[in-house]
Amino acid sequence: MSWLRLCARITAFMAFLAATTMLAAGLRITEVATRKTIDRTPWARLCFRWACRCLGLEIHQHGSPSDETVLFVSNHIGWSDIPILGSLAPIRFLSKAEVGQWPVIGWLARQAGTLFIRRGGGQARRVRDRIIGNLQAGENVLVYPEGTTSAGLTVLPFHGLLLKAAPESKTPVQPVTIAYRRDGRPDHLAPFIGDDEFHSHLLRMLRQPSARVDVVFHAPVHSTDQVPSGELAARLRQTVLDGLTRIHSGEYDNPVTDLLKTEDDPGPPHLPSLHGGQRSPDQSTG
Repeated sequence: MSWLRLCARITAFMAFLAATTMLAAGLRITEVATRKTIDRTPWARLCFRWACRCLGLEIHQHGSPSDETVLFVSNHIGWSDIPILGSLAPIRFLSKAEVGQWPVIGWLARQAGTLFIRRGGGQARRVRDRIIGNLQAGENVLVYPEGTTSAGLTVLPFHGLLLKAAPESKTPVQPVTIAYRRDGRPDHLAPFIGDDEFHSHLLRMLRQPSARVDVVFHAPVHSTDQVPSGELAARLRQTVLDGLTRIHSGEYDNPVTDLLKTEDDPGPPHLPSLHGGQRSPDQSTG
């Protein structure tokens, strides 16, 4: 059965790859013909949604992205986080440079305006300045403050340097929690960690039954320059960790409970010096 599933999904994925290639060519030809730059963000978001369908991901959204420009911060489990979050909100990602070379995902990330960063070389401050510029231009940016992927069972310590882009641009921060499960248990296939290769990891995901993915958009918070970056990072991490704990405890599994809990705020950040944002309804997508 797994081989039949794999063949069906590979066929769909190849068709999706061909369609995205044609779309990229069409957008480029149109730009050359009209001498105007086309905003690829909505196209990338549409492609992200179809990528999630090809991967067989069952996405459940709790809360909503803020209507105002925000700096999203999220825990990071694997490369599939990018199409999932990219399908739910217009986002510019911050990602390691290697992602830009991956098939399909790399192209989609580039079309979504991803800011790529190479390890080392003291790029963090320059990237922070770029993030500030994007936020001031009204573009949402998502960073992974853990700096790497995890097994999805906990949230690694957050690094605070890039988070300072929020108060320096006078932009709220919206924490996001993402978690993968199969049969009610943490999914051991989704994490992309260690020396795993993209192609082999993709095949393993395509071969298995659909995974449930829960994404919690917590209430946006406002920070100031007076809040130390270490304190801001620790508090945001705790909010994301609380969301992860609630997901794995099954708190969001009941649709009615989901709605009630989300309307009561899916994870209030208890920051004495920060101010909470808006609350949003629960949504679910296939």
